[in-house]
Amino acid sequence: MNEERYILFGQYIENELSAEEKTIFEKQLAEDKEFASTFEIFKELHLHLEHKFGNEQELKAFKKNLKSVSKEHFKAKKSKVIALKSWQYAAAASVAVLLGLFFFQNINPSFDDYNSPEMATFIERGDVNENLKLAQDAFNTKNYKAAIPQFETVLKEKKSPEIQFFYAVSLLENNQFQKAETNLSELKSGTSVYKHKATWYLALLKLKQKEYKSCKEILLTIPDDFEDYDQVQQLLNELD
Repeated sequence: MNEERYILFGQYIENELSAEEKTIFEKQLAEDKEFASTFEIFKELHLHLEHKFGNEQELKAFKKNLKSVSKEHFKAKKSKVIALKSWQYAAAASVAVLLGLFFFQNINPSFDDYNSPEMATFIERGDVNENLKLAQDAFNTKNYKAAIPQFETVLKEKKSPEIQFFYAVSLLENNQFQKAETNLSELKSGTSVYKHKATWYLALLKLKQKEYKSCKEILLTIPDDFEDYDQVQQLLNELD
C-alpha cells in the first residue's frame, strides 16, 4: 500500500481533483476491483474520522498534530498530480497504518476457514433405513435443511452418537445454534468416539457466532491426541 493512493482518495472525497483527474479516477474505480475495494475501506475510515472530530477546532488540532508527526517521520513529497500539504501526507500515511492494523491485527478467524464436515457413510455399511439414506444423501450434498428432518425421524427410532453428531452438524450449518449446542454438548459429555469431534464443533459453533472467548475456552479442553489437533492449535493461535 502507498500513501499517494490514500492522498488521491482524500482529494477525490474532498472534491479537490480537476475534472480530468476526476474522470481518470472514476474510470479506474470502474475497471480496477482492488482499487475500488481499497477506496471503499478508505471511505469508511474517512467517515469514522469525520464523526470522531465533530467540530472544526478538534479537526484543526488533529491536522496540527499530523503536521508535527510528518516533520519527524516523513520526507516532504509531492504527488505526480497535485502538490501535497504536509498534514495531508501525514494523514495519508496514518490511514495506511490504520489499514494495515485493520487487515493484519483486527481480523478474527472465520468459521468457513475451519468448517470442513466429513462425508456421512451410513448406508455403505449395510444400513437400509430409507430415512437414513435420505439424510446421508442430503448431508453429503450440503442440503442440511433437508437432512435435519430425516435425521430427526431416524433418531426417534434409533439414537446413536454417530447419527446424533451428523444431525448436530446439520443444525449448526443451518444456524440452529441452540439445538446444535444441546446435541454437541451431550456428545461432549459422553464417552463415544465422537466426544472430541463434538467438542471441536462446539468451538466452531461459538466461532460462527463470533463468541471468540468461549470458542477459545472450549478449544483448550480438547486433548492433543485428537485427530485434528493441528487445526485446534492453528485456531488457538489465530485467536491469541
